[in-house]
Amino acid sequence: MRELKILVINNYGQFCHLIHRTVRDLDMETKIFPNTTPIEVLLAEEPDGLILSGGPDMERAGLGFDYVKQIDRPILGICLGHQAIALAYGGETRVGQKGGYAAIDVEILEEDDILKGMAPKISVWASHADEVVTLPEGFIHLARSDVCEIEAMRHPTKPIYGVQWHPEVSHTEKGEELFMNFFEVCEQY
Repeated sequence: MRELKILVINNYGQFCHLIHRTVRDLDMETKIFPNTTPIEVLLAEEPDGLILSGGPDMERAGLGFDYVKQIDRPILGICLGHQAIALAYGGETRVGQKGGYAAIDVEILEEDDILKGMAPKISVWASHADEVVTLPEGFIHLARSDVCEIEAMRHPTKPIYGVQWHPEVSHTEKGEELFMNFFEVCEQY
């Protein structure tokens, strides 16, 4: 796989720099940009893909809604990024019934592009302070858990993916594989 340029959008979550380091350690060129960066500035970087990091709450999501609707590149949303994708396309979120970070088992419902090689279950590290409760119309439901029904999803036609869990942390099984699967999507786009 050639070296790709992946922009990490900082939604002010505690793991944003860990996402950046993981992407760099997987031999991709990467930069972090605040989620208030104008779309033209991001596109001037000629990225192969974007990753929307986690964050404390939707009020700090900046231009995330605009990015997922207007930028024609593969996008991976993690935690708050996943929720921003859902809201941008008409889904719903709410405060989760089980809050803080914990290890959970995720059932893979569909091994699509980014979850290739992960069925039937993986153990992941996730926060459910907020969660997606209604899929946007047409979106494909990829994974669930006992804690949250919509742990992962994808846009029906665009390369836009969301996962509730944190693939960048060492407690998550097959986290690097998820990133590599995403990079493969970026390379083929």
